[in-house]
Amino acid sequence: MFTKKNQKISPSELSIFCGQVALILEAGLPLYDGMETLAGADKDSENAEMFRKASEGVTATGSLYEALKGDKRWPEYMVEMVGIGERSGHLESIMRGLESYYAREDRIRSSVVSAVTYPILLSVLLAVIVLILLWRVLPVFRRVLEGMGVGLNESGATLMKLGEIVGWIVMVLVVLLVIAAVVIIILLQTKHREKVLDFLQHIFPPIVELNRKLTASRVSGVLSMMLSSGFPTDEALEMTEHVIKDRDAAEKVKGIRKGLEEGKSLADAIHEAHIFNELHDRMIKMGSATGRDDQVLGKLSNLYEEEVEEDITRLISIIEPTLVALLSIVIGAVLLAVILPMAGILSSL
Repeated sequence: MFTKKNQKISPSELSIFCGQVALILEAGLPLYDGMETLAGADKDSENAEMFRKASEGVTATGSLYEALKGDKRWPEYMVEMVGIGERSGHLESIMRGLESYYAREDRIRSSVVSAVTYPILLSVLLAVIVLILLWRVLPVFRRVLEGMGVGLNESGATLMKLGEIVGWIVMVLVVLLVIAAVVIIILLQTKHREKVLDFLQHIFPPIVELNRKLTASRVSGVLSMMLSSGFPTDEALEMTEHVIKDRDAAEKVKGIRKGLEEGKSLADAIHEAHIFNELHDRMIKMGSATGRDDQVLGKLSNLYEEEVEEDITRLISIIEPTLVALLSIVIGAVLLAVILPMAGILSSL
């Protein structure tokens, strides 16, 4: 899994790694000893080379940030957060926060993969069944009719031809949609991710709300982690803007910072950024009044994560029966286009 030099590490593995580093720090062990132990424990696994390189880097430089930043397999966000933790002296709490963050990212990614994979598989099944009907079943029916020494009348021939044309059109459309879905998934992993998301939001409105909730979850999660680690609000916002790669989210955080510079409270600045809904803005205002901004933001992050998972599940529940109904209609139409002319012929014998 980690044999390729530039292959990214999955969120679940990042969560485990961050939890292990936090455990080392909580136990009071020197980081280089702990990293050496991790490398030794996993020397026979696919992670061995990754841990070995990180361990050697920590031993040589005394810094986990310096050890990780040269390896492109580690995400930039995580590396920057480690650097912030080391500079502020809150590396232990930062690693615990990263453990939760990547566990949450893994759950969201799993939900998204489920939402995409099943429709694609159903679409492929639809294309295969229609192809079999057109390529193998229809020719068999024609040969049966020829063997019976009868031919189709004009209306029957037209109906069968129409069924065949509809089948080919549906199959081509399904194949094109599957190819488009695969291309979009690939592009989402590249530097064109933002452009692809903008395009999807225009052609598929539910993605707008889903992306808004993802943004709210990530912004509140990072801010909660920063504030609970003891960072001043302005510094926490500046770091949040820097480490979040979502362009829209970063712009909204920038707007919050600007609001604070203008003398507004954190709750008012967040309200004007339109990241959360009205109810959650009021929760943040109450949290600010009681000095528990980090706890409220942490709860909101978990709440939005749950809503994202529920929305994805709801979307799947709509897509699945729709595809099954489409599959049934297309197959039924093709079969009727064959059976009805044959039934007419047999009734006339």
